[in-house]
Amino acid sequence: MEQYAGKTGDATRVDEFIVEIVSDSGEGAQKCGQTFGAISGKMGNGVWTVEIIPAEIQPPARSPAGASGIRIRLGTRKVTNMGNEAELVVAFNEQVLYSRIANGAYREGTIVLLEDKWKSDPDEKIREQYANAVKEFAEHGLVVHELPMEQECLKIVSNARKGKNMFVLGMICYLFSRDTELARAEIAKTFAHKGEKVIRPNIELFDSGYAFAAERLDYHWEVPALERDNEQPTIISNGNQAVGLGVMASGMELVSMYPITPATSASHYIAEVFDGVGGFVHQAEDEIAAIGFAIGASYAGKTACTITSGPGMALKTEMIGLAVMAEIPLVIIDVQRGGPSTGLPTKVEQADLLSSLYGEPGDAPKVVIAAATI
Repeated sequence: MEQYAGKTGDATRVDEFIVEIVSDSGEGAQKCGQTFGAISGKMGNGVWTVEIIPAEIQPPARSPAGASGIRIRLGTRKVTNMGNEAELVVAFNEQVLYSRIANGAYREGTIVLLEDKWKSDPDEKIREQYANAVKEFAEHGLVVHELPMEQECLKIVSNARKGKNMFVLGMICYLFSRDTELARAEIAKTFAHKGEKVIRPNIELFDSGYAFAAERLDYHWEVPALERDNEQPTIISNGNQAVGLGVMASGMELVSMYPITPATSASHYIAEVFDGVGGFVHQAEDEIAAIGFAIGASYAGKTACTITSGPGMALKTEMIGLAVMAEIPLVIIDVQRGGPSTGLPTKVEQADLLSSLYGEPGDAPKVVIAAATI
């Protein structure tokens, strides 16, 4: 395994750490964090990731509303939630940090690794915004390191916007003493469908970021693996993938759905793998048709379920009552979003419990199961 000599010498042992990567949409921060989480999980750490997704449709670039990214919490014990304040954040511009600060995501002493290209931007307004932000962050007690991440990426690729996420992955893999061979293998797996032409420069960007952090940053941590009684294999999964695994493990034969955030990725995952176990996925023209199709399939003898979110549950209410009245077995999976009415598609909460229990007219008993953790 290739090693780089960092300034700090021995790594500092920590039991857990919370990292955020925040950017504008489309800069690959989530893929960077997901890959880092997968590497950490395969090294034996407890890992919890949660994506940061803006609620606005196409928010302006370099704006607090446009903050997009991911939080990764890793530890030596099983991790069951996203934690409180992050101790390290990598930011692709300074503006996206304002909304995270307003949400209480950071504490005094949080380390900020900030892209510094904005201080020499041709636009005077952007240069002024950047300078003011760096000053304000310091006043909040954040420890800011201004780094030429894009400049380093441009030594390898012509479009740093499509490369700096892997450069940042290299940086944080150095900072947390990650296995570089495992990291390269995970990158190759991530981009396998795009071929060697894409895999090679992404690995070069990773190596460049790793070496850059080793040379430039005075931080180096080690998060030991979970202590295990045996060598049971572990998997790395998100909540919606776990839903898909549950659908298959329970013996479901048909899934009928209509796309709705944040439930859609569960349907996407099932669509990729369901055929391998003899399952059938139907995408209906609307929420009512989706549940109607599932009820019909169940009536015809198939074990069936439908996947939706809160607004979809509202539309399905009458058909749920039909299934209860006709005593037709049906499973409904509600991946809950935040807020009433159409709500906040990219935010989540656990607010549909009572409507799931009592939403239909009349006496319509049903079993409602809520996840304790995801």
